Amino acid sequence: MGTLLKCNKPLFSIRFSSFPNSLRSVQLRTHSFNNPKRRNPIRRCFSSLSPSSQPLINGTTLDKMDGNQQPGSPSSELWLHNTMSKKKELFMPKVEGKVGMYVCGVTAYDLSHIGHARVYVTFDVLYRYLKHLGYEVCYVRNFTDVDDKIIARAKELAEDPISLSRRYCDEFIQDMVHLQCLPPSVEPRVSDHMPHIIDMIKQIVDNGYAYRVEGDVFFSVENFPEYGQLSGRKLEDNRAGERVAVDSRKRNPADFALWKSAKEGEPFWESPWGPGRPGWHIECSAMSAAYLGYSFDIHGGGMDLVFPHHENEIAQSCAACKQSNVSYWIHNGFVTVDSEKMSKSLGNFFTIREVMDLYHPLALRLFLMGTHYRSPINYSDVLLESASERIFYIYQTLHDCENVLSQHDKGLQESIPPETLNVINKFHNDFSTSMSDDLHTPVVLAALSDPLKTINDLLHTRKGKKQAMRIESVAALEKIIRNVLSVLGLMPTSYSEVKTAFNNV
Repeated sequence: MGTLLKCNKPLFSIRFSSFPNSLRSVQLRTHSFNNPKRRNPIRRCFSSLSPSSQPLINGTTLDKMDGNQQPGSPSSELWLHNTMSKKKELFMPKVEGKVGMYVCGVTAYDLSHIGHARVYVTFDVLYRYLKHLGYEVCYVRNFTDVDDKIIARAKELAEDPISLSRRYCDEFIQDMVHLQCLPPSVEPRVSDHMPHIIDMIKQIVDNGYAYRVEGDVFFSVENFPEYGQLSGRKLEDNRAGERVAVDSRKRNPADFALWKSAKEGEPFWESPWGPGRPGWHIECSAMSAAYLGYSFDIHGGGMDLVFPHHENEIAQSCAACKQSNVSYWIHNGFVTVDSEKMSKSLGNFFTIREVMDLYHPLALRLFLMGTHYRSPINYSDVLLESASERIFYIYQTLHDCENVLSQHDKGLQESIPPETLNVINKFHNDFSTSMSDDLHTPVVLAALSDPLKTINDLLHTRKGKKQAMRIESVAALEKIIRNVLSVLGLMPTSYSEVKTAFNNV
């Protein structure tokens, strides 16, 4: 069998998708989180920390609250649940101080629903927290712009499939901006990576793991004994891995398509097997290898991708390169409606746009973070209303802080009372402990209550107004809350803007 030369290295020098790197102004009714500085041209995969993801306090005094954790020197341990081992594991990157992370992106043929929002908010939180800890992160999130569903939708609308997909890719980017998800380091598209997909399929065929049937190429699961290691499924329990009906030409019903021969009226690319297009699974194996190499740290997505998509990715990547390895497989739970998974195929979904027409985007983000990422979350107007009220309370409190502190910008002492320091230290410890324990965001959000209550007591109660160093306490509390919200992606562009938006929704 053949082997890939240097298969532990990226297949090619990093190229970037044709997406614009500067954000256009986006308006969704009353929501306006336009910040042209948010998306800068990507120069390299590993970049320095952004100002919004700076570490919190490194100690207990105000002079240490501005300390910055330098990239490449992580500040604390992080435990993550690994789907492969079915347990929490201490995160240890392959290269000290650097993290390679690949998250499967959307198949762009319609507006995204809040099940998608949960996936990308989850991994945005992980991305932000890794950067907060001091890691340099190369975050790759793809777009599937060549797929059966896209082709079917394009036929319905009498539109070019690539053009339709490009339009919905742009719509997805707008949704992510409103949810304050940071742009990934790279956003590759399938249509831009055909040579690399074809090269990987050729390598799999040469290594004896795939076979050709007329113009199609199928992966042979029987030739890969480790198949099922991620999902725990036995080969005899598996069914076809592609998104179409079982093909009787296959040697085993579980075999899946690597390359599909061209059909009339469908987009195609030339290949050694004739004109056609790739199967669903091969794209992510090829693009992750292209940008991160065959061996990298984190591969993520929704729980529905464990089988068949991620199982098939493992098989393909290992078939192309024996040294292929992903250290941590991370999957988020479903968004459910009446205890049933939300999905387009079931027709029980709400688009992100529909929800943002009724609630502020950051209320939706808070709602999604209010349940641990691996647990299912049931869509509920009651819960969204509660999240909306909570986020308004947080921003109203910080807005009050801003008004008071603007009148005392000089002459503040550096020390703060022991009672305030205790509140700050407890909140900081709750944040660090919970986030480092598999990203327990619900605990962090609950822990916000004490510092917020302390601020409101200091600002609005008779007893609080009489306390010594009241303004210094408010400033210190406001700072750590703001820093935590930044790491969680919940920091608005301005409190007054949010207040206006809430009043208009």
